[in-house]
Amino acid sequence: MYPTRRIPGLQQDGGWDVPPRLNMARQCLSHPPDSPAIIDLTTAGCARVSFGQLGRMADGLARVLLGQVQAGDRVGVLLSQTPWCAAAHLAIWKIGAISVPLFKLFKHDAMASRVGDSGAQLVVTDAEGADLLGDLARPLLVDQVAPSDDPLPFADTGPEDPAVLIYTSGTTGSPKGALHGHRVLTGHLPGVSISHNHLQPGDCLWTPADWAWIGGLFNVLMSGLALGLPVVAARLEKFTPEACADVVARGGVRNVFFPPTALRMLKAADQTIPGLRSVASGGEPLGAEMLAWGQQAFGLTINEFYGQTECNMVAASCAEDFPAHPGCIGKPVPGHEVAVIDDDGVPTDQEGDVAIRRGSASMLLEYWNRPEATAEKFRGDWLITGDRGVWEGEYLRFVGRDDDVITSAGYRIGPAEIEDCLLTHPAVATVGVVGKPDPLRTEIVKAYVVLKPGAEASGAELQEWVKDRLAQYSYPREVAFLEELPMTVTGKVIRKELKARAIEELRD
Repeated sequence: MYPTRRIPGLQQDGGWDVPPRLNMARQCLSHPPDSPAIIDLTTAGCARVSFGQLGRMADGLARVLLGQVQAGDRVGVLLSQTPWCAAAHLAIWKIGAISVPLFKLFKHDAMASRVGDSGAQLVVTDAEGADLLGDLARPLLVDQVAPSDDPLPFADTGPEDPAVLIYTSGTTGSPKGALHGHRVLTGHLPGVSISHNHLQPGDCLWTPADWAWIGGLFNVLMSGLALGLPVVAARLEKFTPEACADVVARGGVRNVFFPPTALRMLKAADQTIPGLRSVASGGEPLGAEMLAWGQQAFGLTINEFYGQTECNMVAASCAEDFPAHPGCIGKPVPGHEVAVIDDDGVPTDQEGDVAIRRGSASMLLEYWNRPEATAEKFRGDWLITGDRGVWEGEYLRFVGRDDDVITSAGYRIGPAEIEDCLLTHPAVATVGVVGKPDPLRTEIVKAYVVLKPGAEASGAELQEWVKDRLAQYSYPREVAFLEELPMTVTGKVIRKELKARAIEELRD
């Protein structure tokens, strides 16, 4: 069991520490004004932005917003990892408005769908972002905003009042806007702290993930600020192992959230990064090979965590408290009741739907403008994640997305295990596995593989690799080699596109 007294966001009895009046901006700014809040590596050198400075930036922006925005209005934030990105969200929350994170790598249609669906008429951005935005909304340029020494009062908001509208990455359909209340930050604190072996004074956080996504915004930036810990801002035009090591060294980083894609790139380059106290990863399950490599590269155990935009950081590993169980995500984080349930909504010890009981502080209020989708997300008191899982003792094993699980000759096969196995092959850089319709077996396992530069491997060789390591029925009966896999902007394989490709192959 976790030692509850050490877990932020929870009361001594394990219940949520959520007061009746709560504003996330206050949570993040209520620290000694001279303490470092953001280590800014986005310009030459290394600038330290204190909590006092960050508060003045937020106040300056909030005063400009007050002339154009009312409580409850949606305001876009189109900024990369910079101190002004943090200040923008804090300013919006401080006046009781709703921030809408936007990503600079969005193309026009992706930007238009989110801006249009949210109804954001104003977007806080910079010159680069204003060009990307076009005429979709009015830009408010941060370089035209001056910090203010005249602090504004925090809006009198409660934990259920809307604060942030985060759109899903769209791996399983069109992006939906997950509307969260001011309690969402508190809901992240236990899992974030645990996945970093219990965050403590002296820690310093960073992630290469953009702050436009829940993983960057709440797993790192806002959780770090809420806990009074400095967060590194570093805009990498392109993630490279060398640039990553440089950020860690220059920023004094001790705790990193690495998306699985970043870990694979580091592993492929045989990059070691000394001096870290913790490495956390989530988004896709890691296998035993990746965990073993992490021990060599970082000198520590990578802690996996689990969640989604709708309800994040609900399960995690913590090497300081219990050993990793390869292939499993970890254990439920205190405060969140996680279950595997059957079709009737009853918890089961067999494979079923991973679900979270209502009451988790990081759970969404609703899908924006989609009441039917909100209703479909729940089965009784359980939020259905859309993922399949099974318990292995106290550990939760991720089987796959509900619509990714492959049914072949009566067997139910999760693609993640096969992908993990193929990734242990020395020639494989990355891989996506899907079910391809088959008249005899219902589906067959098909693997789409990207090889490392200069490496060679045959389909037969990779089939034997899986046969020798997993069940005979789960090896890929077809292997195709691609130059690259379809990926979301957060680095997840878009299996629905691979599935569509597999179906199209049947017509050829």
